This record gives sequence, structure tokens and C-alpha cells, in this order.
Amino acid sequence: MSQLTEEPRPHPDGRDDDLGRKHRNALYGFAGLGAVALVVLVISSVLSGGVKNTPVAKVGPLMKAAGCSFRSVKAYVPKGQGTHVASLTKKLPWNTSPPSNGQHNPAWAVWGFYTRPVNPRLVVHNEEHGGVILWWGTQVPKATIAELRAFYNEKPDGSFGTPYANFGSKIAITAWTGDAGLYQRDGYYGEGHVAICAHYDAATKAAFEMFRDAYRGHGPQGISLALDNPGMGPR
Repeated sequence: MSQLTEEPRPHPDGRDDDLGRKHRNALYGFAGLGAVALVVLVISSVLSGGVKNTPVAKVGPLMKAAGCSFRSVKAYVPKGQGTHVASLTKKLPWNTSPPSNGQHNPAWAVWGFYTRPVNPRLVVHNEEHGGVILWWGTQVPKATIAELRAFYNEKPDGSFGTPYANFGSKIAITAWTGDAGLYQRDGYYGEGHVAICAHYDAATKAAFEMFRDAYRGHGPQGISLALDNPGMGPR
């Protein structure tokens, strides 16, 4: 895959198309599976020894051991407003930085690993589709960025990498999860997850791997990872 450097743009015809043709068809198929998937998850947790042994439960302790912060928050969309905001410049009321959930542009960014910052208003839409996002500041060494690219290359489907403005030497990984069967009903938008680290080493990589295993492909819209391949966008 060639290195991606250009920031993607919204859909060329300007339509407010949430999923695009392929994503819309997939959504109809996957949304109905939300409740079933939840039951399967609970049963699997019981059979494997309980919630404490699941990847989700291990993320926080591994991040702490690696010297990183970690938190999960209730996804937030202002009451009476939708998830879509057409502007690429308007300040949005995100409750984490980097953003891990919330309002976003109707178009999502073309999936990939970027060397120039991608507008986060697009990237949040990738999170809604189940993406795990790598973010880093402009002061992060090139050698570390190369390691992050290698991490991305391990499982590029549903993964994304971009520099993040005003983030200094910090590194972060984020995701947005939720039950597709309940999404946008009665104010439910799922959860955002964010871990921030001051460095990237073997312990950080192990924590990032657990984060990816726990959250990748579990976006609140229930979209398959097969539709989040590198190079795919809102066409």
C-alpha cells in the first residue's frame, strides 16, 4: 500500500449520505443483529470465566502498567441535534481529546495511515463505523511513527492513523463502541474509549493490541470490518 498523504474530502456531490451505498446495505443487515450479538457476548464471557477475563476488562490495567491514561465515557450528542454536522471547521462538543465519539461530518475519511493530519470531524465518523484510531503529535519521533505504522499494518481493516494538532509528543488510541440495535434510540449513542501515552514501547504496544482486540469492529452502527478496508471511502 502506498503511503497516504492527502487529506480526504467529503462526498463530491455534497449529499448527506451516512453510509454510502455499500455501507447502507450492510447496516440494514447488521443492525438487527445487535441484540443477538449482545447475548452471545454475555454467554461467551460466562463460559470463559466471566467479564474479568475479557479483552475489555484487560485494557485499563494494561494501559496503566504501560504508563498510559485510559478512560471510557458515555458518547455524547447534544439533545435535539443529530450526529451529522456538515461543517469541516465548526467546533463540536466532543467530550474527549482526541475525540472518541460524538458529532461528525456526514462523510468519513478514506481508510488508511496518514502522514499529514486528517480533519478529526471526518475521523470521528470512522470511529462510528468501528474504527480504532491512532493519533500522535508533531513532536513524536519519526522512528516512533514508523512503529505505529507497523502496528497499523498488522490489522489495517478498521484501523486508522493520523497526526493530531496541538498534541505535542503524546500518542493516543481511540474507539467508539455501542449496541447497533439500540443506537440513537432514547438518547443512546454507546461509549467512547481513549488512552493517551507519553511514549511507545513494548508495554505500550501490548496495551494497544488489547485495546484493538477489545474495540475494533464494534462501532455503534454495527458495520462489518470488511467494509472498512484501506482505501475505502464514501463513494
